[in-house]
Amino acid sequence: MPKAIVVHEVGGPEKLSWEDVPEPQPGPGEVRLRHTALGLNFIDVYNRTGLYKMPLPFVPGQEGAGVVEAVGEGVTEVKTGDRVAYAGLPGAYAEVRTIAAARLVPLPAQIDDRTAAAIMLKGLTAEVLLRRCARLQAGDTVLYHAAAGGVGSLACQWARHLGVRVIGTAGGPSKGARAKELGCEHVIDYDQAGPAEIVAKVKELTGGAGVAVVFDSVGKNTFMTSLDCLRPRGTLVAFGNASGPPPAIEPLLLGIKGSLTLTRPILGHYISTRAELLEGARALFEVVGNGAVKVDVNQTYALRDVSAAHRDLESRRTTGSTVLLP
Repeated sequence: MPKAIVVHEVGGPEKLSWEDVPEPQPGPGEVRLRHTALGLNFIDVYNRTGLYKMPLPFVPGQEGAGVVEAVGEGVTEVKTGDRVAYAGLPGAYAEVRTIAAARLVPLPAQIDDRTAAAIMLKGLTAEVLLRRCARLQAGDTVLYHAAAGGVGSLACQWARHLGVRVIGTAGGPSKGARAKELGCEHVIDYDQAGPAEIVAKVKELTGGAGVAVVFDSVGKNTFMTSLDCLRPRGTLVAFGNASGPPPAIEPLLLGIKGSLTLTRPILGHYISTRAELLEGARALFEVVGNGAVKVDVNQTYALRDVSAAHRDLESRRTTGSTVLLP
């Protein structure tokens, strides 16, 4: 029987159970996919802890790459033997799964399976952040929190490729140095600088104006600081909760602080059609394929050892991307 990671009750990493599961059979419009590599993302932690609720029991994981083993009735998008990848579909922590064929993206030859597993969710998120949430222009200045993290390691390179000036935050000297390598013109160490110091440094670096956009996946610990770093009519793109959910705010506060815009994007809303999915993937594969965005898979774990991967992710011991190997 194939194996999968199953969560029967929410909680810590110890709740990730390696179990036998039935062999899945594809229904109409579905394929059976044998995974070759899986991505690790903070949303997996949110699901495991219950912050983002899932019906119990469930198989975590949101992205993967693999080979189509069998196709169900009516499938036209892919065929048996195709290399494919996907993002944003729960149930990835498994050796084999069924999945809607329309949500699969064929992989070009220059994108290997581990790279695909490392970039689908984070890379499509970066594409949405930079090209659709903020609509950045060359010459804009932005603040990117956790610049050396999974999404940040892709988004900062992509922003630089677009001609955007990036101020990054990172925790500690090594992650700060990594953020510089990724394209941040300036990096602020948030292990050393408090909220007021971060705001003061951003204002100094922007001649007192503030930044056009803040990208914030940290949440609770940085949310109010992010608002204070924006220029009038700036945009806060809040897309994660690594330190916990951000505080509730009154809409009037956005006006008082400079007629600001706040958006909380969910990837699925931006790739809800196959055309949107394929366009986002095309843009992602282009910048990875031409070398503008380099992908660092800095950690790999066997899927059965995913509890250790979750512990390392939550304690900020990982950099770049992490891949799980079935």
